[in-house]
Amino acid sequence: MNTNRRKFLKVAGLSAFALTSGLAQVALPETANAQLAPGGYGNSPKSLHAKRWAMVIDTRLFKSADDYKPLIQACHHAHNVPDIPGNKNIQWLWVDTYDHVFPDDMNEHMSAKIKGTVFPLLCNHCTNPPCVRVCPTQATYKMADGIVAMDYHRCIGCRFCMAGCPYGARSFNFFDPRKFMAEPTNPRFPTRMIGVVEKCTFCAERLAQGLLPACVEASNGKILFGDLNDPNSSVRKALAENYSIRRKPNLGTQPGVYYLI
Repeated sequence: MNTNRRKFLKVAGLSAFALTSGLAQVALPETANAQLAPGGYGNSPKSLHAKRWAMVIDTRLFKSADDYKPLIQACHHAHNVPDIPGNKNIQWLWVDTYDHVFPDDMNEHMSAKIKGTVFPLLCNHCTNPPCVRVCPTQATYKMADGIVAMDYHRCIGCRFCMAGCPYGARSFNFFDPRKFMAEPTNPRFPTRMIGVVEKCTFCAERLAQGLLPACVEASNGKILFGDLNDPNSSVRKALAENYSIRRKPNLGTQPGVYYLI
């Protein structure tokens, strides 16, 4: 074997190894990002960490849909969520009626007060997220701390995740969202592009900075956020002391958002 042929085979072998290694990382996004702070935003001394992030919303402390407006505004401003007129709008956090939020509740004798109450909706960051399983490019993946994250650069706009999500928590950008964003935008969070899906991220970028999610901060204690695996966390104590429900629990997705009613 001459020198040129030996060099060629050596380079080809190294290239094949690098390619297969890269594919292994793509195939296991959760493993690849497990050492990063939530959402892959990097580690810092201020970062908040948990084994399983969860949210508990005390709906008893909200009197009307207007009480949720400051939370929605805080969320949408922090993440540059556009306000698009018509039925193509983008929503990370919104409200809906009891019948739409909990369609599988068969209690015909629920109190009129609860049935007439509106409830906040967002991505449930499920333990068993169907959106992750159906995404063909792994643009949607689950972090080690339970957050269901997105890589917008991998999203090809197939909308399989929207079909797979039983909670309607995802929105598709039919238009360039940058044209519909309120001023000023938040320069610390990336804007999206036309043709991609987006949703709530449990404010992974804020957790990496040592901050609670924007909606939690704006709720003034009405929404709790913490480690579901820690029996001493605020969320675990609230769930132990109060009656709570989750959306469509019969599906086995194990939502990470709880409602106190």
